[in-house]
Amino acid sequence: MNLKWICGAAAVGLLSLTAVAVRAQAIAVGADGTMQQEKPAPVIAPENQATTDQLVKLFDVMRIKQQMQSMKMMVPGMVQQQIQSAMRQTEAQFPAQSKLTPEMREKLQSIMNKYVAKSMDLYPADEMLTDMTGIYQKHLSKEDVEGLTTFYSSPAGQHLLDAQPVIAQEYMPLVMSKVGQRSQVMTKEMMKEMAEVAPASKPTEPKAAPRPGAKAAPAKPPAK
Repeated sequence: MNLKWICGAAAVGLLSLTAVAVRAQAIAVGADGTMQQEKPAPVIAPENQATTDQLVKLFDVMRIKQQMQSMKMMVPGMVQQQIQSAMRQTEAQFPAQSKLTPEMREKLQSIMNKYVAKSMDLYPADEMLTDMTGIYQKHLSKEDVEGLTTFYSSPAGQHLLDAQPVIAQEYMPLVMSKVGQRSQVMTKEMMKEMAEVAPASKPTEPKAAPRPGAKAAPAKPPAK
């Protein structure tokens, strides 16, 4: 275990946690406030599909873009905390092989901050909304979107939207915490299996040089 392994573990953590964050950005709470998996919706015939203008209005009243921006501001700090926790645990488990100087820690922190920030722009909000529009059109009719727009424009719909940032603030740390804890256990299992396949080799000790004036041992006669 060395610094490369620590940085590699941090990179894996960043990618996995960023995936959670991106997935969270795309989730919209239903009208009843639940996030349940339902049966696939039937594909809507082209002539009955919601128009782009209808969906732009729906996304606007649902404040989807604002929610994505709020998530973008909230997630990086939690991601950094999880990565730092994973790095500290790795250092604690392998202190002799993971010596980091204060200067190295500062540089690693700077690199981590840079790439966490970059990860939040891997899938920009405008691009996500464009992709969502095509998918929504396949599964929601004009009447569906009109009904949803009416709901989200109502006091109940607006109250749900007002509550979503608070829900996210309480829910996302729970997600990050559980993912972090469980990924640490999984990482230990993975490293144990990898060590069994490629165990660390012990460095060979150099042979001692003969002392000055010492007589060389007589050569053994060849075996008959």
